[in-house]
Amino acid sequence: MTKTTEATVVFTPSGKRGSFAQGTSVLDAARTLGVDLDSVCGGRGICGRCQIIVSSGDFAKFGITSRGDHLSPFGPAEKQYAEKRGLEEGRRLGCHSKILGDLVIDVPEESQVHRQVVRKRAEARAIEIDPLVRLYYIEVREPDMHDPTGDLERLKEALRDQWDVEVGAADLHALQSLQPALRKGDWTATAAVRGDGALIHVWPGFHDRAFGLAIDVGTTTVAAHLTDLASGEVTASVGAMNPQIRFGEDLMSRVSYIMMHPGGEVELIAEIRTAIDKLATEAAREAGIDADDILEITIVGNPVMHHLVLGINPVELGGAPFALAADGAQLVTARSLDIHAVNQGARVYTLPCVAGHVGADAAAVVLSEAPYQRDEMALIVDVGTNAEIVLGNRHRLMACSSPTGPAFEGAQITAGQRAAPGAIERVRIDPETLEPRFSVVGSKAWSDEDKFAKVAARTGVTGICGSGIIEVIAEMFLAGLLTTDGIIDGTLAGRTDRLVQQGRTWSYVLHRGEPEIVVTQTDIRAIQLAKAALYAGARLLMDRMEIETVDRVVLAGAFGTHIDPKYAMVLGMIPDCPLEHVQSAGNAAGTGARIALLNAGARAEIERVVRDIEKVETAVEPRFQEHFVEAMALPHKTAAYPNLATVVTLPEPQTAGPASDSGGRPRRRRRG
Repeated sequence: MTKTTEATVVFTPSGKRGSFAQGTSVLDAARTLGVDLDSVCGGRGICGRCQIIVSSGDFAKFGITSRGDHLSPFGPAEKQYAEKRGLEEGRRLGCHSKILGDLVIDVPEESQVHRQVVRKRAEARAIEIDPLVRLYYIEVREPDMHDPTGDLERLKEALRDQWDVEVGAADLHALQSLQPALRKGDWTATAAVRGDGALIHVWPGFHDRAFGLAIDVGTTTVAAHLTDLASGEVTASVGAMNPQIRFGEDLMSRVSYIMMHPGGEVELIAEIRTAIDKLATEAAREAGIDADDILEITIVGNPVMHHLVLGINPVELGGAPFALAADGAQLVTARSLDIHAVNQGARVYTLPCVAGHVGADAAAVVLSEAPYQRDEMALIVDVGTNAEIVLGNRHRLMACSSPTGPAFEGAQITAGQRAAPGAIERVRIDPETLEPRFSVVGSKAWSDEDKFAKVAARTGVTGICGSGIIEVIAEMFLAGLLTTDGIIDGTLAGRTDRLVQQGRTWSYVLHRGEPEIVVTQTDIRAIQLAKAALYAGARLLMDRMEIETVDRVVLAGAFGTHIDPKYAMVLGMIPDCPLEHVQSAGNAAGTGARIALLNAGARAEIERVVRDIEKVETAVEPRFQEHFVEAMALPHKTAAYPNLATVVTLPEPQTAGPASDSGGRPRRRRRG
């Protein structure tokens, strides 16, 4: 007998090694060793996902010499793939490369099944790709008169033999389309199989496009991120106003509408489901894909939105004890939620809710930021109409919500608007002249620069968005225009004509022109109420945790992305902390939804973590009101801000003089 010559193969970066008979394909060797090398076509040279690179040279640590000619020559299948789809120089297809001698083979990141998507922030968690739905290209035995086995059984057999994948149940629509697909593909097909073994779709021939939608259903806006399930790349992001806003700007207004209009939940359910379906259509169109390519959806949202998407009446969340219909994760079909612009077999996974007022969006933020994996004490604030707050580390996690209202998003503000082109988003006030300058969304130019005129001509100066109202109020305070109690000091009217009296209160003119943009005493009160609720919720958790300071503050949410940490602290929205330790996490809820979309294990992980989070209900906590009252002052009535004081000069605490009294009565100036 002729002895088969064997070669040693080492795969990097995993370091896995083994001995294989010459003539073994690199893909087969990788599978034998459990190396993370991707393939959809099953080694037929079609998908190109098993690309590898030979590392040439003497590798003393492995005890081998690796050379390019230790692989079989570039073959016809590789040449055809390179001509049709392109193949970088030095790369080979693992399925058509035969081992002829000792090799060190590098598996590039894009060829790894469980590759990681690295997020932009250095301290942020990378996303490991391990999706619930996978595609498998197979060749199915044709039927004949001597074998009565059905097409589904032969397809299952092909998956078992060619991929070692066991399929249990098949969705009805997949079964209905199975026979036409197999015959159109000349007995080759691509099967979409979920991790639980469900066959959800069959395409004729080779198909390698699989996408998912990560959806964040907010009170004000809905955002959807179309994501490639193989690469983790976001191929389209679309958003829209939540159409339920016509039933009320905040959650309780919508719950009240349902209470006052029996059957009203049907309207709200239909509105949000239609919005999601439209976003799915828009995302697919923008990415240039077919609706059938969208195979999985994850949805996060606050408890009221969570219930309405699932078709559950949320009235129980309108009063104590704020009972959820279900707080665990849910897995349903997209069709059951009237989402039609996706594959008929697509499933919807909703992350678990934390508590009656702390929803699946908070769970998604926790999954994204992973405080449960760190020693540092982190305060994570998802700033929105209903702020959700998480405090803790690997040893203990707590969560609560605070009813901040829509003021931070520009609602309830005289000139408030969404962050659209023309909205004032940055403000500075000269403490000597009390004159303002500002920039608007869509331009980096400041209003005191010559080039700003062109900007204004193009977009106009239309109003003031959330970040703008935060900055103008903080700047007014730093310039001495606002007292510690948040009263506009009318005694300064002699120094600037920007202060104008409106009845018994004063306003500050930020922009003269059409429209005139003013900051009123009512605007300042709305922001004070919102920021006091935010701070009080955070302080309540810190009391429970028995700590006075935190190591890190994370501002999450679309609005949190645009807040300057310095101004958030000047207003007292968050506790004192070194400014370099205050970070913006962007849309962390959306990122958490993407993690759950791309990684099967993350779902079990967040379900476990949520069960261990201690829930604090601010509505029944007596100290919440005490913290709230003290937090109405700027930045706070009693809490010290030593870290902030190293960055800005905080005015001495004082109240306004007689000319500024909102009630028309003299007030005594005080210190302390």
